[in-house]
Amino acid sequence: MSRRFDAIIVGAGQAGPPLAGRLTAAGMQVALVERQFFGGTCVNTGCMPTKTLVASARVAHQVRRAADYGVVLGGEVGIDFQRVMARAHTVTDNARGNVERWLDGMHGLTVLRGHARFESHDSLRIGGEAISAPRIFLNVGGRALVPDMPGVHAIPYLTNTSILQLDILPEHLAIVGGSYIGLEFAQMFRRFGAKVTIIEQQPTLIGREDDDVSSTIAEILQGEGIAVRTHAECVAFAKHASGIAVKVDCACASGDPGLIVSHVLLAVGRRPNTDDLGLEHAGVSTDKHGYITVDDTLATSVPGIWAMGDCNGRGAFTHTAYNDFEIIAANLLDGGQRRVSSRIAGYALYIDPPLGRVGMTEAQARASGKRVLVSKRPMSRVGRAVERDETQGFMKIVADADTHRILGAAILGISGDEAIHGVIDLMNADQPYDTLQWAVPIHPTVSELLPTLVGELKPVCRPASS
Repeated sequence: MSRRFDAIIVGAGQAGPPLAGRLTAAGMQVALVERQFFGGTCVNTGCMPTKTLVASARVAHQVRRAADYGVVLGGEVGIDFQRVMARAHTVTDNARGNVERWLDGMHGLTVLRGHARFESHDSLRIGGEAISAPRIFLNVGGRALVPDMPGVHAIPYLTNTSILQLDILPEHLAIVGGSYIGLEFAQMFRRFGAKVTIIEQQPTLIGREDDDVSSTIAEILQGEGIAVRTHAECVAFAKHASGIAVKVDCACASGDPGLIVSHVLLAVGRRPNTDDLGLEHAGVSTDKHGYITVDDTLATSVPGIWAMGDCNGRGAFTHTAYNDFEIIAANLLDGGQRRVSSRIAGYALYIDPPLGRVGMTEAQARASGKRVLVSKRPMSRVGRAVERDETQGFMKIVADADTHRILGAAILGISGDEAIHGVIDLMNADQPYDTLQWAVPIHPTVSELLPTLVGELKPVCRPASS
């Protein structure tokens, strides 16, 4: 016999727990099911542990540069790698424990630990127990994609999850994939003292960004001794007496056709955790990649079932997952009419210096047919960057000449992940860039250059018609 609830939430990632809080506060009896770690990707294998490692790597980098600031230190900079990793694990354990205790103590919430599978459109089974509800919310997240490259299953490869369990610093880490996850691990492990090679199939790193962003990031990483191999269309692996042989040939632009490394990290994308939920028994539709198909309110193809977070393919960030919760809660409980299409997507790449991004790239804006304005300023002309002696990167804003609305922006430089919020806020308020131009920001900050940047917007030529 099935236990009946008012709502069921599957997954305790970024969207599930706050939704449980809203639903129980509204008087509903709610079940939340989690099969592994509370807190989702962010807490366990994403933002929190990796940004903790980024912080440790930055300290090591800064100490090595101490003489540049007139600070005299004695001896070599050493890395206690086990202590570095233990610090990251502590941050994760504390955050996970806080989430779990919050949920266990939530009035009106039943927490079930186990693997939930659909039996019908309104019922699921967790081990030997069946539960049902008229409202079901899926927040099951995603995991690393393992590509079917030759020899990949014959070697002990790492993913973003397993690399966090290392207790010995790799001698030479090869990272397959030159996008956000791969680049963050590349820089941090290089700063810990490992030799690092990035292998990317595309002609540039992080191909979704403008060429100037991509090339500058490559220069930053190469400047720290990281090898970058692009155009790597043919990648294969094999065991080797000295570790792992990585074959990188075919169209590779430069470098030897192969290398011997101690460790390989696969960072070529993510896949949703939807393949073992029994979605077919509920009639829930997915796309060819396994992402749950949702409409603009995050409702699935089956009435009464919604999908939030990484599993719906509508965002791959902690903040977009949380916004999914906000949209659903507002529409169900507050009489709102919130839509995913109203979301202005911002994100960051946490190399050092970081990249803060929002909206269209310059290339996308040019291809849109709009009359485009662009302004760009090197970080070497930003007082805060000069004072800190961290002048790598630039700031760029792209705007619509007719509507005076900002279309997008990139801040690649010190505090870029924070300064970008001035642009995000303006775009969310749907205000013309003139509003930002006449703001009076605090000096000395990176954000104080935003009015100047807006004041220097100039037209660019449209792309030639085909």
